[in-house]
Amino acid sequence: QIPVTVKMRVGIDSQYETYLDAGKIAADLGVAWVALHARTAAQLYEGKSDWSKIKNLVEHLAPTGVPVLGNGDIWSGSDAIEMVKTTGCAGVVVGRGCLGRPWLFADLVAAFNGQEIRALPTLFQVREIIYRHAELLTQYFSSEDRALRDLRKHMAWYLKGFRVERELRAKFGMVSSLLELRQLLDQLVDQPYPVAIGDAPRGRTSHGRAVTLPDGWLNDPEELVVVDGEDSGSGG
Repeated sequence: QIPVTVKMRVGIDSQYETYLDAGKIAADLGVAWVALHARTAAQLYEGKSDWSKIKNLVEHLAPTGVPVLGNGDIWSGSDAIEMVKTTGCAGVVVGRGCLGRPWLFADLVAAFNGQEIRALPTLFQVREIIYRHAELLTQYFSSEDRALRDLRKHMAWYLKGFRVERELRAKFGMVSSLLELRQLLDQLVDQPYPVAIGDAPRGRTSHGRAVTLPDGWLNDPEELVVVDGEDSGSGG
């Protein structure tokens, strides 16, 4: 058997919080873990995630024995430790926090092992991580051009907080080959990791928005609504 996990949000919005029911249904169906992002769908990434919802789900699923993973606003190893202590969750799920910061996972391992030394790379160390990232993407896509086009979206995250000239940043956003990337990386000036900015939220931080649901979706929570175009014959 292959273990199956479920990841969900608190609910549609503050009026329709479905996570406790959804978590229980998933647990009863035999999932191995339930992960909760402690915001509603309407919130997107607005404001702070409400870790109390994770605690509620941990307590709600305790009788089932299914462990809960917490998600939302994990930017450092200390954040993960605080979430576990606050909510009682069995572990954490990292999303936006690792964008341009793959060393966050080393930070998490150190934190959970009780080590105070954090993984804080210098810019020279980051540049080698960037180049290795590009090499691995090239292997994965079997195309240097496609790999470098994919890497472009990561560059602003990798360089966040570091002092890098605007013109050089712009060139990173247009890089098209490993050779060009190496030449640009070699122009960087080494400097310590900018903790205050580097550990700040990254990725999407947009304001919330109304959630669009299929017609009749909320008429009766017990009714099975089959959306047009998604019945068994459509493959939709």
